[in-house]
Amino acid sequence: MYLQRTLNKEINCSSIGLHTGRKVKMKIKPAEVDTGIIFRRRDLPDAPEIHANFNSVCDTTLATSIGTNGTRVATVEHILSAFCGMGVDNAIVELDSFEVPIMDGSALPFVNLLKEVGTHAQDKAKRMLVITRPVSVNEGEASASFLPADEFKITYDIDFNHNVIGKQSFSMNFSDETYEQDICSARTFGFLKEVEYLQARGLGLGGSLENAIVLDDEKIINKDGLRSPDEFVKHKILDAIGDLFLLGMPIIGHFVAYKSGHRLNNLLLKELMSNKDCWEIISFPDAEHHFQKVNSYRLPTFKILDSVRI
Repeated sequence: MYLQRTLNKEINCSSIGLHTGRKVKMKIKPAEVDTGIIFRRRDLPDAPEIHANFNSVCDTTLATSIGTNGTRVATVEHILSAFCGMGVDNAIVELDSFEVPIMDGSALPFVNLLKEVGTHAQDKAKRMLVITRPVSVNEGEASASFLPADEFKITYDIDFNHNVIGKQSFSMNFSDETYEQDICSARTFGFLKEVEYLQARGLGLGGSLENAIVLDDEKIINKDGLRSPDEFVKHKILDAIGDLFLLGMPIIGHFVAYKSGHRLNNLLLKELMSNKDCWEIISFPDAEHHFQKVNSYRLPTFKILDSVRI
């Protein structure tokens, strides 16, 4: 649980892009220790790279996009959520488009691909950011906070003026098992009026009932309904896990959100890192006091993907 992880072998997959509606080919490659997550645009000259980092976020409209030097990659939150949920620290994601394929609108396809190839522990410890003092951000009614805790916890509340959604709340103590069981299959959702508005303006052309929950004024349009009664708030947690993984390391603390979204999640990371008295970074076992501190926390385990290197 203390060591960095990467994939056993390369993954190849494809699906349509949410914005263009065109097929996107993606490769996920193993990477060396301390690489982090890198997105590589193979469709552009010299295959420019973008490091997944909260300071690289360039747009949070409907999804999280990251960019550097004029190069960008959109809709990164679902695959980052899967990496975090399955304990993958180091990987290179190659794309032939500006967006990550939407798959089924959840992180489940990415989780299944990671489980299929397996991962292995590498020869260097993870770094972990421990929340030592509360920090929070607010925009209107929405809020997002980090509170000190001895493990990674998430408490999320949403409130939509729609009879199908309404108020929903979910809390979890993070682990790969709870992530796979409760969170990763929750799909993105939207309202029919918004989808029609976007598509009329050449956006969201890949959005469909195959990769999103779509609601009209009264009901869910999808014939198969929901995967769970609280799928809406669970998808918000899925997104938040991906957004927070842009910190570049696991978090030991309690994330509490009310009506938050991609923008506020990113603002919280920026606020956190600008207040150095609210956190410390530890690793195991690079110092005796870190050894003692690490053993006072309940760290996420990643048993599901433990496997012999292929």
